Amino acid sequence: MLVDSVPEQRAETAPAPPTRRAIRSVGLLAAVAVLLVVAVASIAVGAKELSVAQVWHGLAADSGTYADVVVDERLSRTVLGLLVGAALGLSGAVLQALTRNPLADPGLLGINAGASAAVVTAITFLGVTSLTGYVWFAFLGAAAVGALVWFLGGSRGATPVRLALAGTAISAALYGYLQAVMIMDDAALARMRFWTVGSLSTATDETIAQVLPFLAVGTVLALALARPLNAMEMGDDTARALGAHLHRTRALAMLAATLLCGAATAACGPIMFVGLMVPHVVRSFTGPDLRWIMPYAAILSPVLLLGSDVIGRVVARPSEVQVGIITAIIGGPVFIFLVRRRRTAQL
Repeated sequence: MLVDSVPEQRAETAPAPPTRRAIRSVGLLAAVAVLLVVAVASIAVGAKELSVAQVWHGLAADSGTYADVVVDERLSRTVLGLLVGAALGLSGAVLQALTRNPLADPGLLGINAGASAAVVTAITFLGVTSLTGYVWFAFLGAAAVGALVWFLGGSRGATPVRLALAGTAISAALYGYLQAVMIMDDAALARMRFWTVGSLSTATDETIAQVLPFLAVGTVLALALARPLNAMEMGDDTARALGAHLHRTRALAMLAATLLCGAATAACGPIMFVGLMVPHVVRSFTGPDLRWIMPYAAILSPVLLLGSDVIGRVVARPSEVQVGIITAIIGGPVFIFLVRRRRTAQL
């Protein structure tokens, strides 16, 4: 009896294996730590290298060389990168759930095209030249296209396929309009060339203040939709059985994606692949639960965006390569890999 009780006693006292929830929570904390490191690197790296101590001194001091570099030149850029990255990641997660397409991104519904078309129109026909003007026109264009996609997709009768088809058609038409206007107007082409690439270099406190309310509302709305979108990913009939309101959820999801992607595009131009890559990669280790996908995407998307911005500043000193170019260079091969892996998994 004594011999037999030893294994039983050891089994009772053995520690339980960590739960999936605990592992996800630890991973989320690790992602936050990585984001902090990248944010510090975004402030420290540039034409003038700064150490961590110098960055801290610049943040703490009211004036001086370090304060001028850190606060006046790099802090706004880093904060905008954090906000825009989180917005792109969240909007990508929402749109992938809304369209039930794991390879969807904010450009799928024409939101980027709407913002770009509005800015081209403002430059060419209204003579707008200020970044402040670009922000408002870009956001209005994104909002208008979001509403149009919702209407053409069937509004209350909208389905994922209808929304995707409507967004694709509108994007094609708007990009044709963009090319026509820029070819006919050399001045518009010169002014638009920088904005359409996607850049954080024009970040200012004023720009952040203008887009922050839209980003805040979009973020809260997206996070609140995690549960009903989870239900909708299992199919309309199952979602109804679980008590989800399909039409209301789709309308609010469109609104959240428009607010997030529209404000992000308005602030720094269209930046591709961030909203596609990060939510898709996150889903591979969190599973399909949007209650985990969204927080991870909101943290890791700024890591990708700020990391790309730092790379762009390093590879072309004393000049820089715009962040939109770096994300496209990274995103192209990653997108091909994701498509091939998905195709292999289906075979």
